[in-house]
Amino acid sequence: MEHSDQLPQINLRDHFLIAMPALKHSIFSDSITYICDHSAQGAMGIVLNQPMDIYLNEVFDQLSLEYRDSAYTTPVLAGGPVNRQQGFVLHRNEGNWDSTLKITDEICLTASRDIVNALAADEGPDGAQFALGYAGWSAGQLEDEISENSWLTIPANNRIIFDIPAIKRRDAIADQLGIDLNLISDDAGHA
Repeated sequence: MEHSDQLPQINLRDHFLIAMPALKHSIFSDSITYICDHSAQGAMGIVLNQPMDIYLNEVFDQLSLEYRDSAYTTPVLAGGPVNRQQGFVLHRNEGNWDSTLKITDEICLTASRDIVNALAADEGPDGAQFALGYAGWSAGQLEDEISENSWLTIPANNRIIFDIPAIKRRDAIADQLGIDLNLISDDAGHA
């Protein structure tokens, strides 16, 4: 489908994308994605509810970093299908890191080694989420997918990002919305 220039430009930075049934057979099935950046050039986000079978201590081992034993049996998130070898840390706006995108006054995304070193030393931001890869959309692609009923969008909630375990985030968002996401149909009308 060709991008529609008639769609108003929306900015979904600091929003959750909730995968709708239209994405049931895709890599984004049942996913919750946090949008870190959105502009006329495209969008990027981190999938928040797809933990991998890799744990943060394994990342530290691979990077030859010493870490506390109690630290980091936390699962690494599958942040999305783009650049899966790159680590991204979604965190509260704490500390000063080499390569940080300030998303809001309270939330940042960092992709530099210094924050990983700090996490290993148990000196990183509280509640930091480590992901490999990210989700990306070219100009107009996300808007088109939303108009095709592939995504439901809602403003993000810091508590869900940082305080709720990854596998419970979808349910927490459903509770916030007051709906059962499993009952949503992929049939939609457009006025």
